[in-house]
Amino acid sequence: MTKPVPCPPAPGPLEDYAARFDDLFTRVAQRRGFREYLAGLLAPRDRNKTLTALAGAEPVAGAQHPAVQRLQFFLSESRWDADQVNSRRLELLLADPATAPHGGGVLVIDDSGDRKDGTRTAHVGHQWLGRYGKTDNGVVTVTTVWADERLYYPVDAVPYTPAKHFAKGKSDPGFRTKLAIAADLAVQARKAGFVFRAVVADSAYGDQDGFRGELSEAGLPFVMALKPRHGTWAYGPDAHTPVDAARALAWDGPEDPGDWVPVTRTFRDGHAETWWAADATLGWWGPDGLTRLVVATADPGTLPGKATWYLATSLPRPGGPREADSPHPPADLAEITRIYGIRHWVEQSYKQVKDELGWADFQVRSDVAIRRHQALVNCAFSFCWAAWFADNSPQRDAAPQPEPGARERGAAPRSTTAGAVVAAGTARGPRLAFPVDRAAALVAGMVQGAPAAAAAGPDRLRRGRLRPVPLHPHLTNYR
Repeated sequence: MTKPVPCPPAPGPLEDYAARFDDLFTRVAQRRGFREYLAGLLAPRDRNKTLTALAGAEPVAGAQHPAVQRLQFFLSESRWDADQVNSRRLELLLADPATAPHGGGVLVIDDSGDRKDGTRTAHVGHQWLGRYGKTDNGVVTVTTVWADERLYYPVDAVPYTPAKHFAKGKSDPGFRTKLAIAADLAVQARKAGFVFRAVVADSAYGDQDGFRGELSEAGLPFVMALKPRHGTWAYGPDAHTPVDAARALAWDGPEDPGDWVPVTRTFRDGHAETWWAADATLGWWGPDGLTRLVVATADPGTLPGKATWYLATSLPRPGGPREADSPHPPADLAEITRIYGIRHWVEQSYKQVKDELGWADFQVRSDVAIRRHQALVNCAFSFCWAAWFADNSPQRDAAPQPEPGARERGAAPRSTTAGAVVAAGTARGPRLAFPVDRAAALVAGMVQGAPAAAAAGPDRLRRGRLRPVPLHPHLTNYR
């Protein structure tokens, strides 16, 4: 038997990670392409990570450079399976105790819309791009992310194909809505071995009765946002929208909260705030219904739009009549608030890490090439965590792993309110916090970080509470 031709090693610790995928590539050129592509994605950003940037060639003029052409062939023409690569990546995450999912985490469903010009690129269409807040020409990818208070990483990603790409439009058997894709990905994550407290999503998914029904039929619990004015049938004098239901709750101030219960939220900069949460009644939804309506807000008196959540959940109320028969452990109001709070990973660091790694920078047209690019970006993302935990092995016990019924942000069971902080850490430059911000050591001068700062270590603990350093302003939407 011919001995395999050795592949030029990747720089630094990237080689150990890349070697775990070698059996999925039949040729040395593929193994080399895998290493070169990941190294290019992980390099500090100074321009869009197109193929010329990944190969270190001059933009446009360097498109014909042999290194660029090798990456082009690897991405578009070479024979390898992106699904197999992603499955291997997930196997590595599941096998590592530092990144293995647990019952206190959540599975976040989201979609990422990125602008793309032209009409011949697969999946492109004139559609709503949530990150830009408008309808434009682009590609939308439905994603699932596993997250808890200390880490987060992508699980699966499937591009949504607009109806115009099908001969029969929305009636075509091959057409799938984003909701159908999301439901399939949630079921797929569970089959792959990912455990989680609930499936979490924003109102784009939470407002869809059919989508919540699919998750329930699949045996998956959920905590999802609703629009304040999401209407439902009710008798004339009863509440017809979530905000109406919230206003019907008794509130006479902090000294006489009525129907509201205080919950403490701890934010990334270390400060804590007292929020208020309550079970509300809306149509058939109620504290002991199959679906609960939970309202969490900073001020029950005014229900401020940017600091009020209206949440639909299938998790039963502790002590309620559904607790005994429900397949899911009960969740009190603080737990519901904690679960949904984790979702904000996708609104801050997660999207920024993907952007830093070149998620939307591909300049290929085929479905195969786009899916391969996304799989490789997710591999680079997960490598950052592997490298981080290799240098910070005690991190796995630095933050408590919340169990069913734990308090806000995963506090220890004896605490009545607050706990660990999501996305604690600081940016050491103008880019982002820890994902690839120390980009000069981990990959021989190219990568030096992990996807997010882990929870504070023992030397940063004070009175049992995590004390994170504030994020750099460039990392947030609140400059």
